[in-house]
Amino acid sequence: MRVHEGFFGVKFNKIMVFRRKVGLMRGQIRSKSGLAVVLSGLEGFERPKVSVEQYVMDSEIGASVLWNAFLRGDIGGKVIADLGCGTGVLGIGALLLGGSKVYFVDSDENALNIAKNSFEKVKSEHSIRGRASFLCMDIANFKEKVDVVLQNPPFGVKVRHADRPFLNKALDVAAVAYSFHKSESKRFIERFSSRKNFRITNVWDFQFPLKASYEFHSRRIKRIEVSCFRIERL
Repeated sequence: MRVHEGFFGVKFNKIMVFRRKVGLMRGQIRSKSGLAVVLSGLEGFERPKVSVEQYVMDSEIGASVLWNAFLRGDIGGKVIADLGCGTGVLGIGALLLGGSKVYFVDSDENALNIAKNSFEKVKSEHSIRGRASFLCMDIANFKEKVDVVLQNPPFGVKVRHADRPFLNKALDVAAVAYSFHKSESKRFIERFSSRKNFRITNVWDFQFPLKASYEFHSRRIKRIEVSCFRIERL
């Protein structure tokens, strides 16, 4: 009997060591990898809509950007808006890292319900002190002033320049924005930001995986060049 107890004890200890290593002790996120593990377990879209380019944020990429934002002091204690939040990956990640309040804004009620369910699940497993507000509306109607915007808008593949209203709204309501766009848009974003009295401080480049979500997709994963831009008011 002691042999069995010892075996399971060793196995349990190894599991606990792994959880400490990636920062997954109950209520604690201590590392970027620990954050990525939690985000990877969030629910995705049930029926993604082609017209608005609904793709789930990649957990590794999302964790990388959120962790950088956290280290820069742009998450802890901040009021944040996740515009076009979809299933809520960025906003939930921000709350896990100490955001004081996150507005989850999306015009798709089904996506917002998925985000709500994911938030409640994560909240039951981790220490989240910040508040979550779920708003089913077009981002054009969002009027709250926030400290930071996190957003992964449509890349404009289906509707050209579909990301511009998001960028415009982000710079209207926040002093700092983290915004994902196709990498080729960098010069436009520089000019647009400058006209609004903002500047790009950081750019993180990614090979963004678009996992096959639609019937017409022939490849399991397609990767496109995407960058996250940190933009701040001058």
